[in-house]
Amino acid sequence: MTRTSQLLHAQREPVPARAASSALFLRDAPDPNGAAGATRLEVLMSRRSDKARFAANHFVFPGGSIDAEDRLHHEQLASRPAQTADDLTYAQAAIRESMEELGVLLARHADGSWATQAEIAQIDRAQPLLPQCAKLGLTLAADALWPLARWTAALEIPIRFDVPFLVARMPEGQTPVTDDAEQFEALWLHPADALQRAAQGEMTLMFPTQTTLERLAQYPTVQALLDVLQALPQGEMLWKTLPRGGMVAGKVQRFMEHQSVYGELAMVCPDGQLHHAVGWQSEAPVPLLKNVMRLTANNGGTMTGPGTNTYILGDAATGYIVVDPGPQPQAQDDQHLARIMAATAGDIRAIVCTHSHPDHSPGAAPLQALVVQAGFARPVIWGLPSAPTARAGSQFKPEQELSDGQTLVLQHPEGAAHSHTLRAVHTPGHAANHLCLVLEEDGLLLSGDHILNGSTTVVDPPDGNMRLYLASLDKLTATCKAGDIGFILPAHGYVLAQPLLVIEKLYAHRMAREAKVKAAMAQKPDGTPEDWVAIAYADTPEKLWPVAKRSLLAHVEHIRGL
Repeated sequence: MTRTSQLLHAQREPVPARAASSALFLRDAPDPNGAAGATRLEVLMSRRSDKARFAANHFVFPGGSIDAEDRLHHEQLASRPAQTADDLTYAQAAIRESMEELGVLLARHADGSWATQAEIAQIDRAQPLLPQCAKLGLTLAADALWPLARWTAALEIPIRFDVPFLVARMPEGQTPVTDDAEQFEALWLHPADALQRAAQGEMTLMFPTQTTLERLAQYPTVQALLDVLQALPQGEMLWKTLPRGGMVAGKVQRFMEHQSVYGELAMVCPDGQLHHAVGWQSEAPVPLLKNVMRLTANNGGTMTGPGTNTYILGDAATGYIVVDPGPQPQAQDDQHLARIMAATAGDIRAIVCTHSHPDHSPGAAPLQALVVQAGFARPVIWGLPSAPTARAGSQFKPEQELSDGQTLVLQHPEGAAHSHTLRAVHTPGHAANHLCLVLEEDGLLLSGDHILNGSTTVVDPPDGNMRLYLASLDKLTATCKAGDIGFILPAHGYVLAQPLLVIEKLYAHRMAREAKVKAAMAQKPDGTPEDWVAIAYADTPEKLWPVAKRSLLAHVEHIRGL
C-alpha cells in the first residue's frame, strides 16, 4: 500500500460514525400530470430545526441515533424470519424516531390493523415507546421495513452517522404531526418535485437525501420499489456508500463509489481531506502523491477520452521517470513535453512507454532530446519493440527492452526507504508489446491501456489478441495480490481503487460481451462482422460500431480458438 510519507496531505483521524437509522415512508398519491386515476410515488419529508447542531434547516427523512433500548426487547417486535438482531435494532430505532419526530407509528394490532390517530395521540413521545404500545395492544412492525440503502457520512464531516435507510408504506389512517422542536413542515413530495424545489432554492438537501430522491424518482409506485427490495438477497441493499468529496470549480462536490473519480479521491485524500481538484485540463500536472504526478495530453477524443495520461514518478532528490510521454508534438499543442520538462526541472532519468500506440510513445524521442538540450544526461527510452503485426502508425523501438519483472530504480540519497522502484509486467493483448508497471513501494499499478477508467480498451487484431488480453488480466490479478496493490493508474481516466474488483468486473464484462458475439454468430452463421456488431453491440451507440468491430473480431478469433 501507499507509503504515508508519500501522501500529499497530513493524515487525520476522522470522527467516528455513530450508528443511526432512518425511515422513508412512502405512499401512492394521485398524479396531477397523469391520466385519470393515475398515481405516483410520494415520500414523507420534514424540515429540521434551524437551531439543530446537525443539518440545520435541511429537509430530511425521519431518523436518528441508535439508543441502548433499541438493542433490547426484539422479541416484542413483529419481524421476518430473516431479520437479524442488527436489522431489528435499526428497525426499532427508525420506528421510534419516526414516532418522536413526526407522530407516525409503524405498529399494528393483533388483527393486523394499524395504530390509529387517536391511539397515537395518547403516546408521550418523550417516554419509552414499547411499554406504551403494549398498553394499547400494539406491536412494532419491524417486518414492514425494507432496507433500501446504507449511508456512511463522508470522512471530513464533523458529525458523522452510519445510517441504513429503511422503506415502509405509510400506515393507513395516520397523518404526520411534527414535534415542532426538532422537525417542522411535514410534506408529502414526489421525489422529482423535491429535487426541483431544491434546485430552485426552496429546499435545502444533504447529499444523501438528494441522491436517494434521485433514485426514488425512478420508481412509478411504492409497489414497484418494494418488488425490487423484496427480491434482493438477505442482507443486500440497492447501494451502500461512503461518499468522498472533491473540489469542482472551487466548490465541494460529493462522489460515490460508482463514479469514475472516487478511487482517485481515496488515494489522494484517504482521510477525507477536501483538497483534490476534480476535472480535466492539460496545462499543469496533477499531484497524486509526493512522488507521482499526472499530466494529461491535450488529445482528448473518442478513442482517448479526456486525453492520454503521462505519469511523472520520483522527486527532486531522486530525479524522475516519465511513463508514456504522449503523442508526437503537434502545432495545435506543442506544450505537453515542455510541461513535462517544467514539472521535472529536466532531471528525467528514464522514459518508459507502455506500448507503441501513437498517443503513447511518439513523444519519447523528442522528450529525450529536450533533456539533453537542457544539459542533463541522456535518459534511456525503455519499453518493448512493436511486433510485425503493429499498424503503420504504431511503430516503436526502445533503446532498451524491459524484460518481464525487470526494475528501474530511482535511488534516494537518504536510502532505500525513500527510493522509488518501477517493475515491468508484460501484458500483451491490447497490443503485442504492451506492458504494465508496478510502483513497488507504494502499491500502484500503472496499467497503460490494458485497464482504463470509463471504458473498456479496444483489442484490435492482429496486433491485439483477446486470448492474450484475458491471460494478462489473470496475470494482473496475481500481481495485485502478490504486491498488495491498492490503486490502478490508467493511461486514460482517473485513478481506480479496489484493483481486484476492477479486474474481476472487467473480465466478466469481456466474457459477457463474448457471449453476445457468440450468440450473434449463431443467429447469423453466414453473417458478416458488420451483421454481428449490430447484434452483439446493440447496447452501444451506432457511431461507435466501427471501433467495436475491432474488438468483435478479437472475440471471434478467441471463440474460434485462433
